[in-house]
Amino acid sequence: MTYSQIAVTAAIIAIIIDLTVYSQPLLKRRAFWTSYAIILPFQLLTNWWLTSRNIVMYSPDAIWGVRVASAPAEDLLFGFALILSVMGIWEYLGRRGVSRD
Repeated sequence: MTYSQIAVTAAIIAIIIDLTVYSQPLLKRRAFWTSYAIILPFQLLTNWWLTSRNIVMYSPDAIWGVRVASAPAEDLLFGFALILSVMGIWEYLGRRGVSRD
């Protein structure tokens, strides 16, 4: 699989899980979108820093070719999937009373 395919698949899976597994989907909550709006500029800044300095490089054959802040557009999809998944798991476990103790 290419990075593009992995990013799209991850985003689709995260969205499906959020909308079907969780009783209160994050995607339907303003708090999630506010959190995402706060996180997104930092993701773009980090992506730009890593890719513009060639710390992270992508094969042109593995990406679409569209870049946002010097990084492949797929990074936004992959980052969205990670944020949605982690926040969803956090909410899910918190509602079940799971703690670090």
